[in-house]
Amino acid sequence: MIYIRSIIFFILMLVITPTYAVACLLVFPVIGASQRYEFVKGWNITMTYLAKVICGIEYEIKGLHHLEAMIDKPVIVLSKHQSAWETISFIALLPKQLCFVFKRELLWIPFFGWALALLRMIHINRSKTAAASQSIANQGKKYLAQGVWIIIFPEGTRTKVGTKTNYRKGGARLASATKAWVLPIAHNAGHVWPRNSFLKYPGKVTISIGPAISPDNKSAEELHQQTEQWIESEMRIIDAPAYISK
Repeated sequence: MIYIRSIIFFILMLVITPTYAVACLLVFPVIGASQRYEFVKGWNITMTYLAKVICGIEYEIKGLHHLEAMIDKPVIVLSKHQSAWETISFIALLPKQLCFVFKRELLWIPFFGWALALLRMIHINRSKTAAASQSIANQGKKYLAQGVWIIIFPEGTRTKVGTKTNYRKGGARLASATKAWVLPIAHNAGHVWPRNSFLKYPGKVTISIGPAISPDNKSAEELHQQTEQWIESEMRIIDAPAYISK
């Protein structure tokens, strides 16, 4: 049944995504940036719902009060990265408009990338490190001033359940440079939608939102260390069996 449900979900995604992308390209020229995001958000809500009803992927959110306390503040979300699920569902679940930092190659994906290019996102050339860092800083300041939250996965790539890679410092540096708060998020989505896996497994994703970290009187290194420490400590709480077995 897991295989059959995964096929059904894949087929629906294959049909819905280009259809939705074409609709975006038709509508985007006549609406503003915020309206474009809300329009695209409908796709994320739909995919999150289909993952729930077809594949049995439920979710719960811990620490909502930490989230609500930051609604009117400049925020950089730094999150654990295990799955494609969070890249889709965070847009559906978090209350603020999110700006993702991603490699520019995603813009070349037919339909999906074309629509993505018309949103307030930060796309970078990873082969040019210095230029990429400057681009993130410049665009980050602009979008934060517009009330958009920036989301970065500091591990840089999806990790296996129960493991971690070295956290990159770009998000902490951006927070330090822009005086934005850091909102750390831990989750265990890798259990239900493993990285590089076609199969989707029934289960509940726990999303744990930590207390925001103030940039005041902190260096980028201090923000980086506090973020990594909180996320990895929280992972050992919400997904203890995965870490005990390692």
